[in-house]
Amino acid sequence: MSQIVFSAPPLIGRDEELARLLGVLERARGGEARGVLVAGDAGVGKTRLLDEVAGRAERAGTTVVTGHCVDLGDVGLPYLPFTEILGALAADARFTSVLAAHPVVDRLLGAGTDAADGPDGRLRLFEDVAGLLAELAAVAPLLLVLEDLHWADQSSRDLLRFLLSRGMPHRPGSGAPGRRLTVLASYRADDLHRRHPLRPLLAELVRLPAVERLELRPLPDPEVARLVRALEDRPLSESVVRGIVARAEGNAFYAQELFAASGADCGGVPSGLADLLLIRVEQLSETAQQVLRTAAVAGRRVEHDLLRDAAGLPDDELESALREAVGRQLLVPGPADTYAFRHALTREAVYTDLLPGERSRLHGAYARLLAARGRAPETAAERAHHARESHDLPGALAACLEAADHARRLGAPAEELRHLETALDLWPSVPEPERPGAAGRDRIALTLRASAAAAHAGDAHRAVALTRAALAGIGRDADSELAARVRYTLAGNLLSVDSLTAAYRYSSEALALIPAEPPSRTWVWAAATHVAAARQVGEDETALRVARQALPVAEDLGVTGAQADLLISLVGLDGASRGTREGRERLHRARELARSAGHAPVEMRALFNLAVGAFESGDLEACLSLLGEGLDRARRAGLLSSTYPLGLRYLRLLALYTLGRWDECLAAAADPAVPAPASAGFADSPVLYVALARGEESAVAGARALLAGPFDWMGTLVAGVVLTDAAARAGDPQAAVEHMREAAAALSDETTHRPGVLVRLAALCLTAVADRTAEPRRAGDDREFARWTDTATELVELARATAASGKEGRTRGPEGEAWLARAEAEWATAVSGPDPAAWAKAVAAFGYGDVYEQARCRVRFAEALLARERRTEAAEQIRLARETAARLGAAPLLERIDALSRRDHQAAAAAPTVSLTARERDVLRLLARGRSNRQIGEELFITGKTASVHVSNILAKLGAASRTEAVAIAYRTGLIAPEPAGSG
Repeated sequence: MSQIVFSAPPLIGRDEELARLLGVLERARGGEARGVLVAGDAGVGKTRLLDEVAGRAERAGTTVVTGHCVDLGDVGLPYLPFTEILGALAADARFTSVLAAHPVVDRLLGAGTDAADGPDGRLRLFEDVAGLLAELAAVAPLLLVLEDLHWADQSSRDLLRFLLSRGMPHRPGSGAPGRRLTVLASYRADDLHRRHPLRPLLAELVRLPAVERLELRPLPDPEVARLVRALEDRPLSESVVRGIVARAEGNAFYAQELFAASGADCGGVPSGLADLLLIRVEQLSETAQQVLRTAAVAGRRVEHDLLRDAAGLPDDELESALREAVGRQLLVPGPADTYAFRHALTREAVYTDLLPGERSRLHGAYARLLAARGRAPETAAERAHHARESHDLPGALAACLEAADHARRLGAPAEELRHLETALDLWPSVPEPERPGAAGRDRIALTLRASAAAAHAGDAHRAVALTRAALAGIGRDADSELAARVRYTLAGNLLSVDSLTAAYRYSSEALALIPAEPPSRTWVWAAATHVAAARQVGEDETALRVARQALPVAEDLGVTGAQADLLISLVGLDGASRGTREGRERLHRARELARSAGHAPVEMRALFNLAVGAFESGDLEACLSLLGEGLDRARRAGLLSSTYPLGLRYLRLLALYTLGRWDECLAAAADPAVPAPASAGFADSPVLYVALARGEESAVAGARALLAGPFDWMGTLVAGVVLTDAAARAGDPQAAVEHMREAAAALSDETTHRPGVLVRLAALCLTAVADRTAEPRRAGDDREFARWTDTATELVELARATAASGKEGRTRGPEGEAWLARAEAEWATAVSGPDPAAWAKAVAAFGYGDVYEQARCRVRFAEALLARERRTEAAEQIRLARETAARLGAAPLLERIDALSRRDHQAAAAAPTVSLTARERDVLRLLARGRSNRQIGEELFITGKTASVHVSNILAKLGAASRTEAVAIAYRTGLIAPEPAGSG
C-alpha cells in the first residue's frame, strides 16, 4: 500500500541542531570548508532538518545540490550520489564553463571515456572532482547534501573519504573563495550493524579536524505533541495527542504516520508504517525472525531465560539469533539479562504480523512458563494478559484479581481499576464453579471496589458510572445493607462531580433503607454521607440533626473514620466556621481521628478544609504549609489523584499565584512527582491566571478546554474568571457580562446560595464598564452614558448581594472584602468618575497577599489621583505597580502602566503655564456643573458681578472663547476632575 505523503511538516524541536548547522554554513561562506555527518534513526527528522538548512542556505546565496544514495543491494551503481549532483550542476548556466574544463563531468555523466582508464585513473577522477568543487565554490558558496549514506556504494564512500581527508577542505594553496564548501552527509544510525561497511569510514572521518558529527536524538514528548498539533488544523483531543506521543517515542515520522491514522479506526500500526518497519525484520535469518516474533508476544522487554524457554531453541541457535537482532539494532540488551525492542512500534508491527494461531500458542506458552515459576504478585498482570490472549479465561480472571490486589498494595489505583474492569469483563464468560470463591468476590462487590479505585485515580465520572452499574445489578430481594451501601457510595461519588441534588436523593434513600436501631456501621456511614450531601444542597437543619444523632453512635461503635467525617461536616453548621479557632480545632481533631483509623480519604478532607480555612482568612503562608503536608500524605497513601488531593493541588497553585510566586506556580504544575490525571484539568487551572496576566494567547484556549469536557465546578469557575477577565482587558464589556452570566448560571445550584466568585466576576465586568463610560461622559452622550451606568449599578448590586449572602463567611473574608472594595471603586468610576478614596480602600484590601490584583488597583488609584492633579502620590503608586508587574512578568500590565506614565507627562507638558487662584478654581468647578454667574455667586457668597469677573479671568488665562470651551480645556489638562459619586 502507498503511504501518506506529508507536505513540509513543520520543523519543531530542532532549534539547537539547526543553529549548529547554520553556524557551519556561515563559517564556510567565510572560507572555512567543513563537513558534518548527521546521524539519527529512520524517521527521526534528518531529511526535514537538512531541507530547512538547504532552504535557508539558498536564500542566503549558497548553491545547494543534493545527491541521494539508494538501496540497490549488491549491485550498487558507482558514484550514484555524485552523478546526481553533477547532473544538477550541469543544468545551472552559471557553472557551464567550469564544468566544461573538467573531464570528470563527462565521465560520470556517461558521455566520456571510462573513468578508471589506466592504473591511476581512479585517483585522477578523485582529484578532478576535488578541483571541480573548488572552482565551483569560487563562483558561489557551495553546499553538498548527501542523503542516506548508509546505502552508499563503495566508490562513493571512497570518493567522500578523499574529499574530506585529502581533497577540498585541505587543498594547499587554495584561496578562501575555493574553500567555501560545506558537505552534509546523513545516515541511519539504526541501520549500522556491526559489520556495516560504513562503520570504519565514519570512525576515520570523525577524527578529521574539518569534520564533525551531529546526532539527532528522539524529540522530547512536549515537542512531539507540538508537532502533532501543528500538522493540521483539525482539533485533536488530548487523549489522542498523548497516545500518539507515547507510541511515537520521539520519532517525527512515526508521529506523522500515527497522526494520519488517528482519524481512522486503526488500533495498531498504520499499514504503511508497518511495511516500513517489517522490511528490516525480513532481512534477518529465519531463526532470528522466529526469536523476534516470540519476543514480540512477551511485550516490549523479555527476560533471556523466558525467551529461551518460549522459543524452544538450543542455546547456541538462540544466542546466534539474538546477536543478529542486536547487531541489526532491532533488539537492545538491557539490565538483568533482558532484551528490549529498540522501538515499541517495531514490536507492534512484528506482533501484528503474527498469525492468530501462532499468537495464541505463544501467549499460552508464556502463561504456563510464568505460572510454573510460582504465582508471584509481581507477575500477576503479565500472567493475566497472556492467559486472556490464549483464551484461558478462568486463569485470566484469577490473575486479574491478583494483579488488582497487588496494585492496591502498591498504592496504584489507576492500575487497580484497569485490572478490576478487565475482571468484570471476564466475569460473565467464566463458569461460576471456576470463578474465585473468596469472600467479597461477587460481581457487585467487585464493581463497588472498581468505583473506589476510579475515585482514587481521579476519574470521578467513571466512579459514578461504575456505582450506577452496581445499583442496576442489585435485585429486588437484595440485602438492605448492601443496597444502602451502594446508594451512599453513589451519593458520595455524585458529590465529587457536583451532581448535588442526585447525591442528596441517593443518600436519603440509603438512610431510609437501613434502620438506626440497632446501631450499625452501615447506618453510620450512610448518615455521614447524607450529612455531607444535605450541606451541599442547603439543607443545613437536616445535616445538623443527622450529624448530632450519628456522631455519638460512630464513637460508641468505634467507626472512627465516619466520626471524623461527621466532625468535618459539622464545621460551620453550628457557627464554628473553618476560619475560627473552634472550627480549626475541630478539623485538627477530625484529622487525628482519621489518621488513627487509617482512613486516608477522610484525613485528606480534613487537611483540605484546614487549608481552605487558612486561605479564606488571608493566611496564605499557613495555607501553603498545610497544602504541602496534605500532598505529602496523599503521595504516601497513593491518593494523589483522588478528589481532595486534587483540591489541595489546585489550592496550592492558587496560593502561589496569589502570592505572586508565579514561576514557582508553573513549576509546581509541571512537577512529575505530583501528576494530575487528564480527567481533572481543574487541578492545574490556576496556571491559566498566570498565562492571562502575562499576555499569553493560550489562556483563553485553556479556559475553553475546561468547559469542553464533563461539568466540573472548579474548572467552570476558573474558566469563567479567565474568559470574563480576558473580555474586560480587551475592552468588551458586553462580552465580559455575558461570560459572567454564563458562569453564574453554571455555578449556581438549586438553592438560594450565590457562588462567592460572583463578586470577583462582577468587579472584572465593572472594569470594562467603567472604561466604556468615559467617552459618553466626555461627549455628553447622556443616553449611552445612562445605559452603561445602569449596567454598572446592576453589577455592583449583584456583588453586594452576593457578599451579604455568603455561607460561613467565605465571601466576606479578606479576599471577598478586597473584590467587593474593587467593585465599589469601579462602580464609582463608572457613574461619577475616579474616586481616589475608593481606590485607596481597594489597594489596602488586596494587601492581604494578592500582589497582582493590588498592582492592578494601584494603576486605577494612580489614574484617580492624576485626575485630581495629585501627581506626586500618583507617581508613587505607578512606581509600586511597575515594580510588581516587572517582577511577575505581567507584560500587559506593564504596557498599561507605561501608557499611563506617557499620558501623564503629556498632560503635564500641555497644561497651561498660568496658574489659577484658589477662588478661580472654585469658580471653574461650578462652571463645570453648569452654574450661572448668579448661582456661582450665591454658592460662593460673592456678588454675581464678582463672579463674572472671575469667569472672565478664567477664560483669558485658558485662552477659551466660551464657558463650555474653558470647561473642556480644564478637563483635558487636568485642572479639574469629574467629581466622585456617593457610596450609593
